[in-house]
Amino acid sequence: MSSINRQVRLAARPSGLPRATDWEVTSEEVPVPGSGEFTVAISHVSADPAMRGWMSDRPSYIPPVEIGAVMRAGAIGVVTASEHPGFAAGDHVYGMFGVQEHALSDGRGVMKIDTSMAAPPTYLGALGMTGLTAYFALLDTGKAKAGDTVVVSGAAGAVGSVAGQIAKIKGCRVIGIAGGPEKCRVVVEEFGFDACIDYRAGNVRRALREHAPGGVDLYFDNVGGEILDDVLTCLARGARVVICGAISQYNETTVRGPANYMMLLVMRASMTGMLIFDYADQYPQALAEMAGWYADGRLVSREQIVHGTVADFPGVLLMLFDGANTGKLVLALDGA
Repeated sequence: MSSINRQVRLAARPSGLPRATDWEVTSEEVPVPGSGEFTVAISHVSADPAMRGWMSDRPSYIPPVEIGAVMRAGAIGVVTASEHPGFAAGDHVYGMFGVQEHALSDGRGVMKIDTSMAAPPTYLGALGMTGLTAYFALLDTGKAKAGDTVVVSGAAGAVGSVAGQIAKIKGCRVIGIAGGPEKCRVVVEEFGFDACIDYRAGNVRRALREHAPGGVDLYFDNVGGEILDDVLTCLARGARVVICGAISQYNETTVRGPANYMMLLVMRASMTGMLIFDYADQYPQALAEMAGWYADGRLVSREQIVHGTVADFPGVLLMLFDGANTGKLVLALDGA
């Protein structure tokens, strides 16, 4: 094992899309655990749209990544050395280890994973924070129930693809919104949605009215912007809108709100934001249920894995914002 730990640090706060100059690749010695600590060799790093928000110094649900700090990221790895009673060398673990080759942890927020049941990248996708976000946003915040017509934007993405599948498991009719015919094909044929609207083909509102003539009971929003406005005009009475993300807005210098928000009043509907961190004490039960669905073949986890080094992370992150990924985007660290 190398004694050098390469890391990606935030060098500047980006304006618009992150640029190469916003990052710095550094090296230091692999950390040695002290009492109550362990060291992890990282094999897979998660790439998530939320990371763009973490890079900005503005009010949010979590403090921004500091200039000069290792970029915050969820990751999977193997414990290589431990002075912690709860973790032993050889344990496979998930945690917010950051974009680096090795991490030092005291165990807070770290979960052991079972790689005999699913491959490590799956624990960054359907059986990880991605899947948990879809689970609680749909079932707790959105209160999905059998017979609902559910619309999911970003349906070919990591969270959206899982949310739609859970809605189907719960007996809903599910319509996805995605970019391009190939993504729509995957949404229907692989993820099992009832229909998918290609927003790039135009006239999303007309397509929504065709696929959901009775209105949308639950809208799971991952993109914000114009698509949110389109769906707001197609709500059923008493509809629920869950704000899970707004990837269309993350790189904008001026974020605009929904123009059609008065439809919430007209249809006696609600719009609620959700954050996965609010459900930490319920993770084990939710993951156990989703693991059952995964084992039964009712839940598909699709990961798009890019092989490389930590230095490739800035380019991988940009894939999220040009529609280049389908499913969960993961950077696999070659040789890790």
